[in-house]
Amino acid sequence: MTCMVHELFFPSEIVLIAAEPSSLTQSQSLSYRQTLVSPGGIFELGFFNLGNPNKIYLGIWYKNIHLQNIVWVANSAISIKDSSAILKLNSSGNLVLTQNNTVVWCTSSEQKAQNPVAELLDSGNLVIRDENEAKAEAYLWQSFDHPSNTLLPGMKLGWDLKRNLSVFLIAWKSHDDPTPGDLSWGIILHPYPEMYMMKGPKKYYRHGPWNGLRFSGRPLNTIYHHEFVSNQEEVYFRWSFKKTGLVKKVELNQTTQEHQLYIWSEKSWTLYSTMPKDYCDNYGVCGANTYCTTSASAMCDCLKGFKPKSPEKWNSMEWSQGCVHKHPLSCEDKLADGFFFMDGLKVPDTEYTFVDETIDLKQCRTKCLNNCSCMAYTNSDISGAGSGCVMWFGDLFDIKVYPNPEMGQRLYIRLNPSKLGKYFCSLIFLLFLSSSFNLV
Repeated sequence: MTCMVHELFFPSEIVLIAAEPSSLTQSQSLSYRQTLVSPGGIFELGFFNLGNPNKIYLGIWYKNIHLQNIVWVANSAISIKDSSAILKLNSSGNLVLTQNNTVVWCTSSEQKAQNPVAELLDSGNLVIRDENEAKAEAYLWQSFDHPSNTLLPGMKLGWDLKRNLSVFLIAWKSHDDPTPGDLSWGIILHPYPEMYMMKGPKKYYRHGPWNGLRFSGRPLNTIYHHEFVSNQEEVYFRWSFKKTGLVKKVELNQTTQEHQLYIWSEKSWTLYSTMPKDYCDNYGVCGANTYCTTSASAMCDCLKGFKPKSPEKWNSMEWSQGCVHKHPLSCEDKLADGFFFMDGLKVPDTEYTFVDETIDLKQCRTKCLNNCSCMAYTNSDISGAGSGCVMWFGDLFDIKVYPNPEMGQRLYIRLNPSKLGKYFCSLIFLLFLSSSFNLV
């Protein structure tokens, strides 16, 4: 895979407000040939263009890297046409970017500050705070709440539930056009929250829910640290490298339709990893009640107890219509139903789920059996001995099977009672054939 590198163009003869200032007060302004530099000299805020001098943007970049490394753009939707732009901090504590006295972009903090100051931090976060505020991170506004196409270490991706604020990435239209594209990446607040890449309103790639150790659709990684928090105040994901001192970023790319992890190596960006990674990572490619595996010649197959909805299309490898029950489930004697389990899965899409963190797996099974709409269940947290309960209702979408069962997790799937005898009789045979399919 090749990465297109584009040189940045900065205003010539850069003149600073002072010797590399990191902050802006009400008595100061930032004009076309001026910049702010974070205290450690890591990031820089100023004006730039991407080859077209008539399209100028206010943004943040790694200070000492003069290749494509813009990590945030303020006015991505509306460019500035000349050098008349000025950035000011007004009396209400908001940053305002104007061109010829016309507002191009501004922040929208509802909190007032007696002594506001805007500051660029070494994390790459542009913040507005009240200098009289004792709490260091009591920000009135921060760029980390309004990212562009780049996720930096320490940045939260997700929801601030107190403010009803969703923080997500949105790709640039192209490498030299920061206008928002249609590819986005963030968390959707299902009962069992998940991270998705979306193409417009459609799901494109799904990480799988956080299961206490990792995302269900991602292998455990020892190189960088993932943090996932879900409580009544916020739901978010953030990451950091375990090895300090590395310059890194995750970029959402509209052209390749991937999110890409880069590490700076001497004179260039090295592409470390990309997602989606393979055919089975594309959302719902096999349709409902199926699973996808790249280790088989036919990548899509029906779950046990299901058959292709359209056998003709299925046999021609047109899998999108998915599978339906061979013997429809009935609510007449729901307690007679049973479950088989599959290991090594990215569990299904969690849009139609119910989570109970207070019960164990045995109680979860009973609760699922007592609801004839419940199609599958498993632990919501697989760390240690496992805990909590998550149940799926209706069709099961976007299941992926990993070649190594330890990469995924176990899912218990409901089975029609008329098929239980057959499966129990062939249990030993099934176990011999595959450790991925079992009965409980």
